[in-house]
Amino acid sequence: MRVLVTRPQPSAAATAARLEALGHEAIVLPMMEAVHQPQAALDALSVPHAAIAITSAEAVRALSAIKDQLAPYLETPVYCVGTATADAARALGFRSVTTGPGTGLGLAQRIADSAKSLGDVLVYLAGLPRSPGFETALQQEGIGCRVAEVYRMSPIAHAPENVENLLSSRKPQAVLFYSHDTARHFFALDAMATNTAFRDMRLLCLSDHVADAVPRGNGQIAIAAEPNETSLFALL
Repeated sequence: MRVLVTRPQPSAAATAARLEALGHEAIVLPMMEAVHQPQAALDALSVPHAAIAITSAEAVRALSAIKDQLAPYLETPVYCVGTATADAARALGFRSVTTGPGTGLGLAQRIADSAKSLGDVLVYLAGLPRSPGFETALQQEGIGCRVAEVYRMSPIAHAPENVENLLSSRKPQAVLFYSHDTARHFFALDAMATNTAFRDMRLLCLSDHVADAVPRGNGQIAIAAEPNETSLFALL
């Protein structure tokens, strides 16, 4: 199956390799790119805090540029949303990493269960844009949270002719959408305004929130049973 991968690099390359190992043909067309802001992390971490929360592996990648300056914080408890983020945090040198269940709300509950041992403020290394659910859940649990926006996702301005040439020469049979903003930007591309190819294509979404960004009348939408890549691949 020819599958269009819309997520940012370097995650797109990893997804493409996994698809091809399963016998699919991957077409990579990232919709967004990350702009890292590591100084925001240093500013937040320099103020006393009890723990760190991370809901995206991209936030960990944003810290790579300041790896040599993280030594004072590597023993700090770090709560990560899921396995990929936790693995990235450990690879960067953090030694006390708790792996969450894969969602922001689930991670907030995991942190709330440890709230008595936290005591002080939690530093949340976040991106922009992001869902407010994690921060809202922490607030409801009475857990102090200081947000540091360590990266922002910026849309890639693909030339319409490049997109049209790619999709006409290697027409995908399915498209993978990992975020609401990625799906929204995809259908906002100039090349999509007159493209009817997606009306009968399989549009595979990581969650209901992601699917909400797909305009009505476009393709056959399917939603992963769990918000992870394994569940998304199960739809292929």
